[in-house]
Amino acid sequence: MNMIDRWLLPDGIDEVLPPQAHNLERIRRQLLDIFASWGYDYVIPPMVEFLESLLTGTGRDLDLKTFKLTDQVSGRMMGIRADITPQVARIDAHSHQQSGLARMCYAGTVLHAKADNMLASRAPIQAGAELFGDTGTQGDIEIVSLMLQSLCSVGLDDVMVELGDVGIYRSLMSSAGLAREQEEQLFELIQKKAPGDLEALLQTLPLDDQTCRMISALPGLCGTEDVISRAQVLLAGQPDVEARLNSLSEVAARIGQRFPSASIYYDLSELRGYHYHTGLVFAAYHRPDHQQIAKGGRYDSVGAVFGRARGATGFTVDLKRLSVMLASSHERQTVAVASELSAGPALWEKLQALRSDGYVVLETSSAAAEADFVLIQSGDGFELAPSN
Repeated sequence: MNMIDRWLLPDGIDEVLPPQAHNLERIRRQLLDIFASWGYDYVIPPMVEFLESLLTGTGRDLDLKTFKLTDQVSGRMMGIRADITPQVARIDAHSHQQSGLARMCYAGTVLHAKADNMLASRAPIQAGAELFGDTGTQGDIEIVSLMLQSLCSVGLDDVMVELGDVGIYRSLMSSAGLAREQEEQLFELIQKKAPGDLEALLQTLPLDDQTCRMISALPGLCGTEDVISRAQVLLAGQPDVEARLNSLSEVAARIGQRFPSASIYYDLSELRGYHYHTGLVFAAYHRPDHQQIAKGGRYDSVGAVFGRARGATGFTVDLKRLSVMLASSHERQTVAVASELSAGPALWEKLQALRSDGYVVLETSSAAAEADFVLIQSGDGFELAPSN
C-alpha cells in the first residue's frame, strides 16, 4: 500500500462527518426519547457474540451478511452483529426474563459482510424497538404506530407504509407439501414478480389446480384499497389465510385512523425475511424519492431457541439515511463574537444564553466570515448583526 492509499476505507464502509454526524445524533436522541415515552426500555447489546446465539433462528440471509472471527480466548467462532433484533430477542429470552409484556429499544452500528445493494452502507446505524409477549393484532398495531410516530416526530412527512404477511405464503406452502428446493424456486419467482416463469414452474409441480391458482395470484396482489377484497376472493377456502387477511385489514384500518396523512400500500408477495419473520411484515418509504427508511415485522419463533417461545414484533430505522433526508431542515445558525467586545460576566452570560437558544457560538473574531451573525455591542447590552 502506498502513501496515497492509506486513507482509503473499504467499499461500503463510510464515516459520518459534520454536520451530518450532529444531525444523526440529534435524531438518535429524539427517537430514544420517543421510544421511552411509549414504555420501551433502552438496552445496549454487545458488538460481537458467539455465532450459536447470534444467528440461531435468523435464516441464511443474515448468516451471509455476518463477519465471522475466532475468539482468541475460547477458540469458538464469533460474529460481528449484522442486525440487533436477534440480540434483543436473546436478551428477552435469557438475560432479562420479564413476565408479561416486555418492550425494549436500542441504537447502534451493525456491520454487513455484503451490502444490501451497490449504494448501501455496510456499516448502517440502526435504531429500533421490539415488543415481546404479544401474539395478537394489537401488538402489530402498536409497533407500526410507534414507527410512524417516530418518523413524524423527527420531521419526516409524506410517508408510505407497505404492509404484507409472510404467513400467507407459509400457509399455502404448508398445504402444498412441496420439497424444500421446490419451495425455494417458488419463493424466488414470487419475489421477482415473474408471473410467466411462475406459471411455468407451477405446471411442473404436483399441485392441485386450486393451490396453483392461489400461488400464482400472489404477485398480483399488490396495490391500495382493493387488495384485501381481491385476496379474500382469490385465496378463499384457507382458514388461516382468511384470518391473516382480516388481521391485515384491521391493522391498516387502525393505522389509517391514527395517521391519515400516511398512504397505505399492500404487497402480499413481499416475503422479506421469509426465513425469519412469521407474520406481518411492513416498511416505511419516503414517497418523494421512494427510499425505504424503516422496516419490521413479526418474528414469533426466534425466542424458542433460547428456551422462551413467545410473541415478538418490532422495527428498525436506518439512521444514516434518515439524517441525510432531514439535514437541510435542521441547520444550526452560527454566531461569532466581534473583536472589540471585552470579556466579562455580561458577555459570558449572553454567550451562554445564545447557546441555550440553539445557536452555535464561536468566541474567535476570525470566524466572523464563516458565521451567520456577529455579536456586537448595543448600548449597555448586545445584539446580533448579520455577518458580512
